Amino acid sequence: MIRKLIDHKKLDRNLAAKLYETYADGYGDDDIITFKNVRGEIIETVELKTNDTIYLVKISTSLANFISNFEENIGKEADSQVEDILEEDVPSATLELQSEEEFNDES
Repeated sequence: MIRKLIDHKKLDRNLAAKLYETYADGYGDDDIITFKNVRGEIIETVELKTNDTIYLVKISTSLANFISNFEENIGKEADSQVEDILEEDVPSATLELQSEEEFNDES
């Protein structure tokens, strides 16, 4: 199984949803995986498993905020997409009507 170290900001929508489902009530000390990177820095992560990959999601204050505000943020994102669709400029079409005589002449 592949192991990947990733920041929560780089998770796609499906993985972000899975992260929220896994840690909807937050994460505790037992959920935290700690290790040193090649520069000797201590990294703290939480584990997120899929069928073929184990993601080690870096812990930060913004991760805690992300999890606690996940549903609100997804709702805002969906609302924003709907507004963008509704606000799109749709070119207006000009329809030229022919008189009955012009129409018959073309037939």
